[in-house]
Amino acid sequence: MSLPKVALALGLLGALGTAPARAQQQGIHQQSTEYEAPTDPLVVQKLDKWRDQKFGLILHWGLYAVPGIIESWSICSEDWIERDSTIAYEDYKKRYWGYSQVFNPVKFNPEQWASVAKQAGMRYLVFTTKHHDGFNMFDTKQSDFKITNGPFKNDPRANVAKYVFDAFRKQNFMIGAYFSKPDWHSQDFWWSKYATPNRNVNYDIKKYPWRWKHYQDFTYNQLSELMHDYGTMDILWLDGGWVRPRETVNAEVRAWGAPIPEFSQDVNMPRIAAMARQAQPGLLMVDRTVHGPYENYQTPEQKVPDQPLANPWESCLTLANNWGYVPNDVYKSPTKIIHSLVEVVAKGGSLLLGVGPRPDGTLDQEAVTRLLAIGKWLDMNGAAIYNTRATPRFRDGATYFTQGKQGTRYAIACLPENQPTPTTLTWTGNLPRKGSKLTLLQTGKAVPWTRQGDQVRLTLPATLAKQAGAYPALAFAFVAE
Repeated sequence: MSLPKVALALGLLGALGTAPARAQQQGIHQQSTEYEAPTDPLVVQKLDKWRDQKFGLILHWGLYAVPGIIESWSICSEDWIERDSTIAYEDYKKRYWGYSQVFNPVKFNPEQWASVAKQAGMRYLVFTTKHHDGFNMFDTKQSDFKITNGPFKNDPRANVAKYVFDAFRKQNFMIGAYFSKPDWHSQDFWWSKYATPNRNVNYDIKKYPWRWKHYQDFTYNQLSELMHDYGTMDILWLDGGWVRPRETVNAEVRAWGAPIPEFSQDVNMPRIAAMARQAQPGLLMVDRTVHGPYENYQTPEQKVPDQPLANPWESCLTLANNWGYVPNDVYKSPTKIIHSLVEVVAKGGSLLLGVGPRPDGTLDQEAVTRLLAIGKWLDMNGAAIYNTRATPRFRDGATYFTQGKQGTRYAIACLPENQPTPTTLTWTGNLPRKGSKLTLLQTGKAVPWTRQGDQVRLTLPATLAKQAGAYPALAFAFVAE
């Protein structure tokens, strides 16, 4: 994944300074503006199933959890990244690679992660099998730089990706494998013959095509392992959108501000997709930001689009400020996440929420507490979220609207945080059918309502107002005109 919305921050056990404000967008993947719908019937079917899930979990876990810093980016030499000026860059990279010899998650408990995610109301998983730093969280045969080659190697669960996928599969999650197309540890991507000036391949592919062919095969072979040896997969979630065919680099990509080389960094997606879908029929491919047949849904990062999108999409947001675990990180409130979920779903998307496990393999208790609070709200109000689609008029002020596949309309009123629940609510548009019942999902009971022109006015039970902030949002079901 890319940079959190706040700047680089949190530096290497105090060694990194705070990045300048302009760095805030440098690592973030902007969404594609073009979309090509899939035609494979199995992919179309799975995409519709995925759109029903609405709420997913992305787990960033790797070497960066050991010092508790931003994922991977500190080893990239671009001018928006700050490091301790007393440490030479090559020495810093060696120190970072060295975390592989101390990463020992002795409390690794994927069943607990899956249980918390289930209670949070999440329904699909994306797990980082490898981030840009090239450290593999699965037992790949293509590299020795992996979790099964360090102090955790003798643990019966050393092949952590396998056990993460199994644990979430047992909780009926759709399963997604995150995989970084760039691999900064590979000699076929960052060749030690040359300096590593930025996130791209550090040699001229036109001059050394054989080396890039090695890298294409390396990528293909690793993905083949994931597609063949780790159970049923629903999503292949490919990050690192700057690694792409040269012909797909358009004005939109140039606007990111990332350096763009004069050669193509094509990993041969047609070959990868053919292999992956033969192993996993109907697999959703998410080649992020590379518009075309291998980006089955779009992935705006650390933002919610201003308007509904007609294409399948998910907003990738973090529960705290960072994708991975960072000590003393600042978590968003359950109410804020619930409001984001409501807005995303009303605009036709899904929410993929980022949480970073600690280096010992546990989830931070503060994250767990917030996730369970979100799940408590979804237990009562999930009908307005799951299996819904956007309505033509998706919003009126702080009230959002969704529609179930059987035609039930939902109004979800997002309430101010830590404020008493109001005794009345109004919205304009999305009118209930005259004489019909309007049900408050929180209680399962009908509430009185009246209509004046294009406005609906509800009278809420006085008991709701007794505890300020108890209800992040109130959802209502009705039959629309």
